[in-house]
Amino acid sequence: MTDYLPSIYVKFLERFPEVAEAQGTLARSVRERSPFDPRTDRLIKLAMAIGAEAEGAVRSNMRKAIEHGATIDEVRSVALAAITTCGFPTAIAALGWIEEVAEAEAALNGGRAER
Repeated sequence: MTDYLPSIYVKFLERFPEVAEAQGTLARSVRERSPFDPRTDRLIKLAMAIGAEAEGAVRSNMRKAIEHGATIDEVRSVALAAITTCGFPTAIAALGWIEEVAEAEAALNGGRAER
């Protein structure tokens, strides 16, 4: 997966660098105490993002889960698991976001999106 930062996040970094730094420090502290490997950690965060219907976080954590060794099918399975917990509309929206990211990555990588 490619490095990608949404423009809204880049603007946040530029406008509020001290807040971004504090948030980054908190995120590192939480990550360092996690008993989960990076792949599992990202799949958990993806599941939480899906439940929160946080489109940007779904897209980001999908990319990061793939970077840490998750497969597209595993990412899709997390979204499908949301059907019974979060509801069908939430899960379908997440699947749509996941497919859009996978398609965009495939276009950037010459047609290869799946691992």
